Amino acid sequence: MTNTLLAGSHRLPYRNAKATGHANPDERFEVTVLVRRQAVAELTDHVARLARGDRSAGHLTRQAFDTKFGASAADIEAVSNFAHRHGLTVTSHHAGRRTVILSGTVAQFNAAFGVNLQQFDYDDGTYRGRTGDITLPPELHGVVEAVLGLDNRPAARPHFRRNATGSAKSYTPLQIASLYQFPAGNGAGETIAIIELGGGYRPADLKTYFAAIGVAPAPKVTSVSVDHAKNKPAGGADGPDGEVLLDIEVAGAVAPGAHLAVYFAPNTDAGFLDAITTAVHDTVNTPSIISISWGGPESSWTAQATTAFDSAFQAAAAIGITVLVASGDSGSNDGATDGSLNVDFPASSPHATGCGGSHIATDGTTITAESVWNDGTNGGAGGGGISTVFATPAWQSGLTVTDNSGTRALANRGVPDVAGDADPESGYQVRVDGTNTVIGGTSAVAPLWAGLIARINAIKGSPVGLINPALYANQAALNDITTGNNDITSSNNGAYRATKGWDAASGLGSPIGTALEKVL
Repeated sequence: MTNTLLAGSHRLPYRNAKATGHANPDERFEVTVLVRRQAVAELTDHVARLARGDRSAGHLTRQAFDTKFGASAADIEAVSNFAHRHGLTVTSHHAGRRTVILSGTVAQFNAAFGVNLQQFDYDDGTYRGRTGDITLPPELHGVVEAVLGLDNRPAARPHFRRNATGSAKSYTPLQIASLYQFPAGNGAGETIAIIELGGGYRPADLKTYFAAIGVAPAPKVTSVSVDHAKNKPAGGADGPDGEVLLDIEVAGAVAPGAHLAVYFAPNTDAGFLDAITTAVHDTVNTPSIISISWGGPESSWTAQATTAFDSAFQAAAAIGITVLVASGDSGSNDGATDGSLNVDFPASSPHATGCGGSHIATDGTTITAESVWNDGTNGGAGGGGISTVFATPAWQSGLTVTDNSGTRALANRGVPDVAGDADPESGYQVRVDGTNTVIGGTSAVAPLWAGLIARINAIKGSPVGLINPALYANQAALNDITTGNNDITSSNNGAYRATKGWDAASGLGSPIGTALEKVL
């Protein structure tokens, strides 16, 4: 029997990328093979019951989830046998994560998966990649859902922006939490997982920062290595260190009693997914919240990747983990270079809460005005729009969306769900690589909401899990943002405007923390 194409694996080169030759056949690397889940329909029903507020459904322990909904031993063995036939090494496997990690050379992976790995040059560097589809032997048809890591192009970018003028008003994360009326508490007993795809932090920076803003004792911060990546400060607030320190310092300031577990992974589709699934199924750190400030336009992802990520977030919902994802800093096109409108993924997953951006004006103790963050093409704007991948979830049913051409029914998943201060002109005071600076971007909003959820979980004594259904059912628990838009090109007829209620520029609005504590 002949090999079959792996559904959703079709890959195109980067726009304007040029193949420069075959990849080195002796180059050795690792690939993540995602195996099908057991009892898919039962899991879907379980998460749907949780979304409806059915308390009898309950959150599952990680051990119970892995046993019931993980990969079967037979499927893992089938992948292992296939690997051995092609000279590939099984370096690890995990039934709950449904992953089998294979190690081999370019030549071996070419033969095993029917691909032709080449080297590509593009605007920002080079990558090893493929064009077309992956193929599988008949015995793996239906068993394997994704093969990630053959292509090592950067999968995502961080969503933060530096304050360029130095003249704008800025705030500590604690001041932002107070402005949004976060409930009292420090998140004690909770763990926030923070996903990072580059850069690192120095403990001395954290010690100095938290002492300076009056957070004592400082939160416990642990680095978790995924796919051999490590905490590796690269230097400079404009690089990935700016993202890492922003995430840790915002979440840690708001919820200093929480444990912050920072999962460092390579910036590839395989590394990104492995970081998420490692956090979801981590029985050592046991996070109840995942904060993600990285992503890319939906159009840049393969179908197998978007399905795999969404499935990981579905698992998180079943376990009781709240997933918060920045919606992007490039307005309604999300930085896509082909002129199309785009939402950011993984913020567009219906099992994640997309976090958009606003600009706030204050009198020092209260917010006097709040609008959609939009500083133009160079300054950035909050990401948002309509997914082309995911259908409208039940909790967004009946909504409308307003853009430059008018108002119409929401036809697919709308992003973002919520918002928060993201404008670097009303940004966050942080410390990066020994320097105090001001940073904004929707990257700040995900850890801000993560700190809020940590406080709420600690108050309630149990995790709230997937929060989207409750948010849409209790819109009065958020500050509705009704002014502004996220069009930064002045040419996108579909750029989105803030309106009363949910909109694709600011979601349901920014948090009223004490009100959310009551309804979640």
